[in-house]
Amino acid sequence: MRWTKEELDRYHRQMILPQVGPEGQERLKRASVVVVGAGGLGVPVLQYLVAAGVGRVGVVEMDRVEVSNLHRQVLYATEDVGEPKALVAQKRLQALNPLVRVEAYPVRLTSENALEILRPYDLVVDASDNFPTRYLVNDAAVLLGKPLVFGAIYQFDGQVAVFHHPTLHGEMGPCYRCLFPKPPPPGAVPSCAEAGVFGVLPAVVGSLMAAEALKVLLGIGKPLAGHLLLYDALEASFRKLTVRRNPRCPVCGDEPTQRELVDYEAFCGLR
Repeated sequence: MRWTKEELDRYHRQMILPQVGPEGQERLKRASVVVVGAGGLGVPVLQYLVAAGVGRVGVVEMDRVEVSNLHRQVLYATEDVGEPKALVAQKRLQALNPLVRVEAYPVRLTSENALEILRPYDLVVDASDNFPTRYLVNDAAVLLGKPLVFGAIYQFDGQVAVFHHPTLHGEMGPCYRCLFPKPPPPGAVPSCAEAGVFGVLPAVVGSLMAAEALKVLLGIGKPLAGHLLLYDALEASFRKLTVRRNPRCPVCGDEPTQRELVDYEAFCGLR
């Protein structure tokens, strides 16, 4: 295993950790992660994965930078308003760490392209902000056999979990559908644009998501497989709930009935 001086200098503080070491850093160098969403949650996830030396990182995001993004999506600047987030993120992340490869997908993730986009990567991170995309990403990850790191935010509250990954007991953990079998009725959960969001909340939740992704890639610690972590920024409190795999889940159950991607707009009642 040969390391350049630049690599040793850049990753030294991480490599001296007994749980990481040169072998762990090599695992990160060979690993690949795709992040769906480069907004409030996606930005800190992407920054920390790239900084940590994950060798290949994909950015899937169709939106353009808006002024209203800037109070929480700190990868972007005022000069970027109107530009595609995926391309701006790629440029900034590549400047952050030129030793890794950042790939941009400035497209909308759909049932038609999801499997093709996600397939080449080892791990999927769902940093999206809407239910159709969450169900789409979950189903695609399960069908592809990929672990999925999930995060969500609402006003002052956050959620983090690791889906479709073995638990500490060795059995396969639940997927997103085991926790939420059916989406909420349309309009029942306001978006950040409607309900607002505490500016630093995505940084906290996104950093937790990045930590879970790195733990999964390194094979260390206790990933949140089989658990849902709840964070309350106002109370400065955390709660961890146990989530079990549903053997009758239509996607990851013992006898799955859904073996392909569907129309998730229709599934969520938006058509």
